[in-house]
Amino acid sequence: MVAAQAALELRMMLRHGEQLLLTVVIPTLLLVLFSAVDVVELPVDGGERVDFVAPGVLALAVLSTAFTGQAIATGFERRYGVLKRLGASPLPRWGLLTAKTLAVVGVELLQVALLSAVALGLGWSPQGNWAVVALLLVVGTAAFSGLGLLMAGTLRAEATLAAANLVFVLLLLGGGVVVPLERFPEAAQGVLDVLPVTALSDGLRDVLQHGAGVPWGDLGILTAWAAVALTAAARFFRWE
Repeated sequence: MVAAQAALELRMMLRHGEQLLLTVVIPTLLLVLFSAVDVVELPVDGGERVDFVAPGVLALAVLSTAFTGQAIATGFERRYGVLKRLGASPLPRWGLLTAKTLAVVGVELLQVALLSAVALGLGWSPQGNWAVVALLLVVGTAAFSGLGLLMAGTLRAEATLAAANLVFVLLLLGGGVVVPLERFPEAAQGVLDVLPVTALSDGLRDVLQHGAGVPWGDLGILTAWAAVALTAAARFFRWE
């Protein structure tokens, strides 16, 4: 039942035009734009611009799918009573949430494959251990999924739509995705450093750009966000 629901959720996500714009088109355009055009000075450390941009865009892809897309879709499913009906079906509620998570992971796999192919075509030379990259992406997905479900399960659908998109834009600009944190005032950097998208961007960049091992500090921040967000979502999520 979980596998069937996950396949259905995945097909629905891939057929949704606005979702594809958010999860595929925007990250790809940002990857190409900031890699090919000197929009902002980047710390490339003697490499190519794409070496700095690609890890940040991978983090953005996780944010767009696990948080923004999932929050909006789940919020409107809750409003229209879809979650209530599914909750009364033989599929248990934990099974529904598991299926949604599996669908998110499926979309993310497609995103990583596509963005990596585009980045390699732009001259990307990834370093480091891809097992560490996978670990960061999984923990980041858990953190953003928890935040997305918390928002969808507590706010009205229209409020979720506005808030999720606003958070996406703010984190795109201020989360170290394509604009280095050094460009912001020192007072702001302390706050931005502990954001989940910043931790994911920095962690991926340490591994893929600099060939570092496990970025324990960034991984710890992501783990803390995941634990708090998932616990809060489980506690406060309303099915109707």
